[in-house]
Amino acid sequence: MKKFSFDLLNVDAGSQARRGRVHTRRGIIETPVFMPVGTQGTVKAMYPETLKEIGAQIILANTYHLFLRPGHDLVRRLGGLHAFMNWDRPILTDSGGFQVFSLGALRKIDEEGVRFQSHLDGSSHVLTPESSIAIQEALGADIIMAFDECIPYPSSREYVAASTDRSSRWARRCRQARQVDDGAALYGIVQGGMHRDLRARSVADLLEIGFEGYAVGGLSVGESADLMYEIMEWTMPLLPENQPRYVMGVGTPENLVEGVRRGVDMFDCVMPTRNARNGVMFTSFGKVSIKQARYLDDARPLDPECSCYVCRNYSRAYLRHLYQSNEILSSMLNTHHNLHYYQQLMSSMRNAIEAGAFERFRKDFYEKRQIDGGN
Repeated sequence: MKKFSFDLLNVDAGSQARRGRVHTRRGIIETPVFMPVGTQGTVKAMYPETLKEIGAQIILANTYHLFLRPGHDLVRRLGGLHAFMNWDRPILTDSGGFQVFSLGALRKIDEEGVRFQSHLDGSSHVLTPESSIAIQEALGADIIMAFDECIPYPSSREYVAASTDRSSRWARRCRQARQVDDGAALYGIVQGGMHRDLRARSVADLLEIGFEGYAVGGLSVGESADLMYEIMEWTMPLLPENQPRYVMGVGTPENLVEGVRRGVDMFDCVMPTRNARNGVMFTSFGKVSIKQARYLDDARPLDPECSCYVCRNYSRAYLRHLYQSNEILSSMLNTHHNLHYYQQLMSSMRNAIEAGAFERFRKDFYEKRQIDGGN
């Protein structure tokens, strides 16, 4: 069985941007990397084979949703999530924490864990650090996440401090719950809200426990982009240089570029897939809302600089027609393009870091966004 490890290959001279390589039991992940989100064991509107074609190295699946439906025991009996969904590359599962905490009045937190009502049928369940780990192990993920509380924003300092300390205690229980050395990696999650000292305290707690990688949670919850970047700047230097660094639930192409600049290795977000289903496309010159009337008879490809299947074969007019007609193919083509764009963005950043030219890349990235390519 291949042992999980991380190689730091390059650090850009003009920034903290890192080029690395994560070794997992199901293959290598070149970093920095963006992970498409396959919440319920599928990346919406995408075949697994198509994900591979566009360069997806790893996908994210959701513990909460798969626990409720179809159930982790069923998935285990059918060979694990990889066999169940026909995906032979690495999978990361989140702990379910974000989803149960987003249920609001339908959940109750105590030291043991979270009691909640299913959003599907109102049935009652309990998720604890131990059960979260057991579910993720049953699913067979290659990277599993510690159970934590995603702190609401804004929250009082008193609440943030108490929640962060509880997440640290839960993280220790998650570490202790990992009884089997099956080759999967366990990541701890840094909390602390928008407070620098609480973020540092959270990091110190997690380092004392010890994990194979470290994630930063509690971002992209309503704070400004500047504050998000500031927290990345506080936190990344505190994390081990020789282990992967993951910022959860982030975000826009600009967020990815700025996160990489500050030393982040791994990202995930529903933004490219969710926006695609709503007719919003990401391109080299910025976002395009394909539903707009100005694309009614536009024969140009969506993004002339893009080499994806969609941009090579379909016009903006056709993509608009599909969206306006509520055709299933609209979601498929739009999602294909958006995820291809995100994968190519990450590939370009990896190349720039290797060449020692990340800051040049970043400058060009923003200069292109000054052009209104939609006209």
